[in-house]
Amino acid sequence: MTDPHPPVPGALPTADLGSDLDVVRAHAEVAYAHELAALERTDQRPRPPQWRLSPWAVVTYLVGGTLADGTVIVPKYIGPRRLMETAVATLATDRALLLIGLPGTAKTWVSEHLAAAISGNSTLLVQGTAGTAEEAVRYGWNYARLLAEGPSAGALVPSPVFRALQQGSIVRIEELTRLPSEVQDALITVLSEKTLPIPELGSEVQARRGFNLIATANDRDRGVNELSSALRRRFNTVKLPTPATAEEEVRIVSQRVAELGAALALPPDAAPADEIRRVVNVFRELRHGQSEDGRIKLKTPSGTMSTAEAISVIVQSMSMAVHLGDGRVSFDDLLGGIEASVVRDPVHDAVVWREYLDSLATR
Repeated sequence: MTDPHPPVPGALPTADLGSDLDVVRAHAEVAYAHELAALERTDQRPRPPQWRLSPWAVVTYLVGGTLADGTVIVPKYIGPRRLMETAVATLATDRALLLIGLPGTAKTWVSEHLAAAISGNSTLLVQGTAGTAEEAVRYGWNYARLLAEGPSAGALVPSPVFRALQQGSIVRIEELTRLPSEVQDALITVLSEKTLPIPELGSEVQARRGFNLIATANDRDRGVNELSSALRRRFNTVKLPTPATAEEEVRIVSQRVAELGAALALPPDAAPADEIRRVVNVFRELRHGQSEDGRIKLKTPSGTMSTAEAISVIVQSMSMAVHLGDGRVSFDDLLGGIEASVVRDPVHDAVVWREYLDSLATR
């Protein structure tokens, strides 16, 4: 019987990746393999071509739920379900998906889990930087073979986009707006014609059914290059917001801190719930420019004060408390990490931080 999810050429076998602490961070399809298997086993709804799960099951995997067999699916995204439904419905069409939002709004996290749930492989990834070359989204060459043989299929080095076209799977592009304009333009033919020309060989790679692309972009720090209107038209855009309420953000932070703490072998009770809530409140007040009760107006720092930064501060403080302290995080332990997140501009942000501390003292 043919394996419906063959291994990606050149990728490590799943057994080598491991699902325990052998690796610092397991891919989503490995870390949540039991949930994906349970969904695949119980999912009776229609599936688009090459999809591992139905769109309903993919949304369930993202937002969480309990299956008929009792398997609990933990939420990967805590926020409006409708946004995930829109994202998944987009990928079931011929339109690419663009996830935009402030830093720390889980764009990368969502894109990885979408690829894992749909294709069973989240590793087809292009990381956008100012130095990313066109070969990263088209193809390159093995120059030793190119010199020896001339242009040939054997000398060609496929990009993640090339491989996704061949396999009919999801490819991810992180920080799309950081790609140079000419590299962005290389995607237009892929997204509009669903083909990648190879003029050196007089051929092309046509997309197999199931191919699609997920891109992420930061809508505050707009990166190096804006998207052209021609490229933006080829995406459906879903904007991921910051958490709407403090309770929602505390839930997100608590869940991610627990997951990261387990991966780092840190005791689960190292960060008390009340300290997590205090950090979240500090970040929210500085981000929104007012106290939680709305009575005190505050200056906002130059940074984003994102949920991801709050998670990082807490996990760092847990590590310090466990390895260098008494094993339990206090708010005093957290203040140094919060200050480092706030004070990015030594002039403006230092004033913001001092005034915020003064406001705390008067409450």
